[in-house]
Amino acid sequence: MSEQRHVTIVMIEDDEGHARLIERNIRRAGISNEIRHFMDGASALHYLENDDAGPALNGPALVLLDLNLPDMSGTDILARVKSDDRLKRTPVVVLTTTDDKVEIQRCYDLGANVYITKPVNYESFADAIRQLGLFLSVIQVPDVEAKG
Repeated sequence: MSEQRHVTIVMIEDDEGHARLIERNIRRAGISNEIRHFMDGASALHYLENDDAGPALNGPALVLLDLNLPDMSGTDILARVKSDDRLKRTPVVVLTTTDDKVEIQRCYDLGANVYITKPVNYESFADAIRQLGLFLSVIQVPDVEAKG
């Protein structure tokens, strides 16, 4: 029997002020999970896909994703996460300033679970994170070794 795996929150946000505000509100929502903060898409993707401590190799995560990053588009990151067999079940919450309906629909089409426009209504944000946290606490995470 395997122990339940810890869910890491991966925040991909290039604005330090927004990142601190998001983390503060996650903590205010009563969530104490580890938060790994990345300022750019390349380092976040490396962690997600290749790092020994990352979710592709070491268990579940929740991704908080800004779309406007300095090195690549958040929608490209979303597409990569959702097309990776090891990561495709990872919940992704898009947090961005873009409220364009076409962009919102594109994110949902790519597999985003929640789309929140900044400046964020932090009550709605906290509720969404709490609900995802509850969801993550009751799902069974398969062992990486238990394939086949």
